[in-house]
Amino acid sequence: MCYLQTVLVILAALSFPVINGYKNGKVQKACESMMPEHHSQPNITASPYTLTVNASKFSPGDNIRVTLSGSEPFEGFLIQARDATNIDGSAIGSFKLVDLKISQRLTCNRIEGSAVSHTSDVKKNKIEVIWKAPFNSPPAVQFLATVLAHYKVFWLKLRGPVITHGDVTPPPSQSTTVMSTHSSSTSIIPQPFSSDGCGRQKSCFLDPVGCNPSVDTNCFYLAYSTTGQTVLFELSGPAQGYVSFALSSDKWMGNDDVYLCVYDEGRVSVEAAHTTGRTYPKVSSQSVLMDVGWRVSDGVIQCKFSRSIYTQQDPVRFSLNNSYYLFIAHGSAEYGMIHRHTRQPLISSHHQVITGPPEILTGSRSPLLMKYHGALMLIAWMLAGSTGTLMAGYFKPDWPEQTLFGQKIWFQVHRTLMFLTVLLTSVGFIVPFIYRGKWSTRAGAHPFLGCTVMILAFCQPLMAAFRPAPDSSRRWIFNWLHWGVGNAAEIIAVTSIFLGIKQQSLLLPYPWTTGILSAFVVWTIVLKLVLQLHKHGVIRKAGSGDEDRLPVLSDNAKNVNWDTMFRLSVLAVFVLGNSAFCISLLAAIRNI
Repeated sequence: MCYLQTVLVILAALSFPVINGYKNGKVQKACESMMPEHHSQPNITASPYTLTVNASKFSPGDNIRVTLSGSEPFEGFLIQARDATNIDGSAIGSFKLVDLKISQRLTCNRIEGSAVSHTSDVKKNKIEVIWKAPFNSPPAVQFLATVLAHYKVFWLKLRGPVITHGDVTPPPSQSTTVMSTHSSSTSIIPQPFSSDGCGRQKSCFLDPVGCNPSVDTNCFYLAYSTTGQTVLFELSGPAQGYVSFALSSDKWMGNDDVYLCVYDEGRVSVEAAHTTGRTYPKVSSQSVLMDVGWRVSDGVIQCKFSRSIYTQQDPVRFSLNNSYYLFIAHGSAEYGMIHRHTRQPLISSHHQVITGPPEILTGSRSPLLMKYHGALMLIAWMLAGSTGTLMAGYFKPDWPEQTLFGQKIWFQVHRTLMFLTVLLTSVGFIVPFIYRGKWSTRAGAHPFLGCTVMILAFCQPLMAAFRPAPDSSRRWIFNWLHWGVGNAAEIIAVTSIFLGIKQQSLLLPYPWTTGILSAFVVWTIVLKLVLQLHKHGVIRKAGSGDEDRLPVLSDNAKNVNWDTMFRLSVLAVFVLGNSAFCISLLAAIRNI
């Protein structure tokens, strides 16, 4: 929950300037271009909205009624009047309002009221304003409107009627077709992509390895092939809002060449973008994508496009003759606006020249250092730490006459395992800082719990080094502190592991990995309970009565204590079970 709140706060902070401007209509920044700053491109389909006026001619000072209406409701708008012979010029004249609740005047070109916009995102079907003709007006004036159906669905500079001054002949009509700024044509892909030909006719990046998007709806697929001076890209993946890929010079997000396939309201927009640092991708305003196509079926978004190897008209696009790491990311989107991905991107294991020979790429969603971090912590606390505490808790009565390097056997085993636990924890603790180089602000409570475990783990050997003698009157203080700190460290460590397997950088498959970790906890509790019951005499050998020692196995084992054999059997089962749980999670880490 903490992680989700952090993500939402950051997204809100990044989006605030844009969303705030959209809702209240204060869009003076768009006076010249009339283009919303919504990280999207205008709709190229026929508009359901029209501009009409109540006159065809005007004189200076005349009031002309302008009406924007449509067959579908709209949330936002921006209306201007411009010189009909130069519609890319500045706004002219000024407007008066008819309904102050839904419209407001803006100052464009230093002329107060030279544009009109909405006051909120309340849906409306019609807006009326009054345009007052200036005394220095051009011979012909044309009205323009940008209309937003909702956040990312809008039509740019819809052209309304041309009205003329006096007896001036109206200029010839101009095309009202709005061309896409990001692709030359768009089509529906008739059938799903296939991995057939990967490694021979095209390079492919697949997750899971060997999957085929034509039959596997969980397959993430990126393919590309070179024809002449262009490269055809195909992208597919299960997603709620978007799938994307990026070309990067390193394995860190930022300063990348990004391509987005964003699903919104029954259609997919395919856009080229660029990131600077870890910011929202900036969509390109240049036309660099050709032969665009898309398809949505069974929760899978697919898109394709071609682009030139070199794009001189858009210098932020990378040359495809160079080698890059490939990223595949996906996530949710709202009104065509992408949200931060909730899962670590799939990153190729090595550079690859995009125009090079076809090959099948492999990659991972987890950095190698973070895999080491997870593996070290699992081994430390699922094997070494848990076994070490078991030895100290239940094996002190065993082998009373035997020693190992001058110390009792249980103590040497316990000390060795706990030293290994502290060592593995220390190395595992350092690894994330080596990888990230700083404190992670998006990891929620996990790093705080990790720091707590590290402190408690270091306290244990320090306390042991200064412990009182066994016959000291203060020995009980050490015993309780050592027991309490050790158990606290173990509990917090396991809690931290539960949170760790859900981190973006080490997101293990859910729910079965959580189930395995839960089974480990239950397994540990049950076997410790068995040993505790045996320790208090609840579990004893049948027919043993009050006898403590019984002959077992053979004549060579007459002096072997049955209780010791029982505890050793439980220990063996304990270690085998924990090893199985740990190996299962280690295998999951290896495969992500």
